[in-house]
Amino acid sequence: MSAMDTLPVLRLPASWPLVVNATLAMTALALIDLVAAYAAKEWVAHRAPAMAGLGACAMVLLFWVYASALQYAELAVVTLGWIVLLQLGVMVLDTLKYGVDYPARTWIIVGGIMAAQGYLVITSSSR
Repeated sequence: MSAMDTLPVLRLPASWPLVVNATLAMTALALIDLVAAYAAKEWVAHRAPAMAGLGACAMVLLFWVYASALQYAELAVVTLGWIVLLQLGVMVLDTLKYGVDYPARTWIIVGGIMAAQGYLVITSSSR
């Protein structure tokens, strides 16, 4: 038996609706990945070893949470939700921290994608 066979997965309360657990899992994945992206950008800009370490730790945590998230939703739903939320987070980070100015139509499109993702999560959890 290897160490991977005994690695515990994260668990959310079984009494919570599947859509809530799946959404929390996707949000956690996006936040962890956003921390890793920020750390990578800061490491490249400033060559701070602490940022490289933070990014590496975040990526290990990311895949542990990803493996745990698959107990709440299908692979495609979790992955798509994670990526949609991550891209939203990157846009917000770029706007607030790095001064990037996205046009209004970009935010409208993001809103539409978020609505489509919400529909996908809700309908997949009702099966």
